Amino acid sequence: MQECADDLHAVTETLAQGIDDLEQTEIALTESREILADTQAALVVSQEEERNARRRALHDSKTGLPNRDLFDDRLSHAISLAQRHDWTLAVMFLDLNGSKKINDTHGHAAGDSVLREVARRLSLHSRDEDTVCRNGGDEVLYLLVNPQAKENIERIAGLVSANIAKPIAVGGRQFVVNASIGVAVYPLDGATGDKLIKSADTAMYRAKQHESGCVFFDRVEKASDSA
Repeated sequence: MQECADDLHAVTETLAQGIDDLEQTEIALTESREILADTQAALVVSQEEERNARRRALHDSKTGLPNRDLFDDRLSHAISLAQRHDWTLAVMFLDLNGSKKINDTHGHAAGDSVLREVARRLSLHSRDEDTVCRNGGDEVLYLLVNPQAKENIERIAGLVSANIAKPIAVGGRQFVVNASIGVAVYPLDGATGDKLIKSADTAMYRAKQHESGCVFFDRVEKASDSA
């Protein structure tokens, strides 16, 4: 009888130890799940911060537009596609006339508000495949991917100019800016991104000098040849 009692006691102790081990295992599993959940949450936050940091690195902080680095990358990619598919491209170089006077007369806060509204309008009306970039100061670059004929490019430039020229309300005041636009067309006006931007910049200065709104680079060349 004593032997049976001893065996029963041993079994009871073994079961108790097993139950205790199971409870410890469940506690450890719960802790592991909590650690895993915290790690996953931290990873989501980290990934979101990384995306935000990448966006900040490639976008202008004042307007939210792509910056020059991102524009150059997209222009390079667009040129590769244009070579492969025999597309045309157009780079429009915009200078916002009147923005400096707003800054000087009404302060940089008013000037920044005007710039942000111009950026919003340009972004709102640009196609998904195109890119609008703040080039710094009051300059904007606008990439048109496969815009077809020059007449269509000129039509788009006219729409852009008219859209920018609409009055902008800031702090109870109405401000008006307009754009001098220079246009360079790939591949006629440049086979590289740098050359296209330089040609568009040259055409923009001609537009600014003659207050003509929009000038194509090939017209600048023709005017130079005939001079």
